[in-house]
Amino acid sequence: MIFPNVSEFTHAGGVVARILNGNPEYLLVEASRRQGLWVLPKGHIEPGETAEAAAVREVEEEAGVRAAIVAPAGESEYLVDGRPVRTMFFLMRYEAEAGRTEERSRAWHRYDEALSLLPFDNLRRVLTRAHDLNR
Repeated sequence: MIFPNVSEFTHAGGVVARILNGNPEYLLVEASRRQGLWVLPKGHIEPGETAEAAAVREVEEEAGVRAAIVAPAGESEYLVDGRPVRTMFFLMRYEAEAGRTEERSRAWHRYDEALSLLPFDNLRRVLTRAHDLNR
């Protein structure tokens, strides 16, 4: 779905990966608007901020994780209250724990489990692309 009136990204987020016991795991956070709904961390791009900087900041704020960008992982477009939201996601490498400013649940999952927990096709596509890049 393409929204012609949206010429740039409004949001940015991360598919944060780490290796545990030789297996990749991915970070999910609970949605801010709906408890029990797992999503990828993301948020608004502030004026003057790049999508990359916003993704790093949002991952730290929402999940309390410091991560470095590895590669673009895909886009997501949808409507919220009739307004278009266009998000750029990046595959990110976990670096360390950091202080978070939001009190959301978070969890690390292996790829298959993370894929099954994500409720939206667009997020599953982004995770799949990131997982392919992460191999």
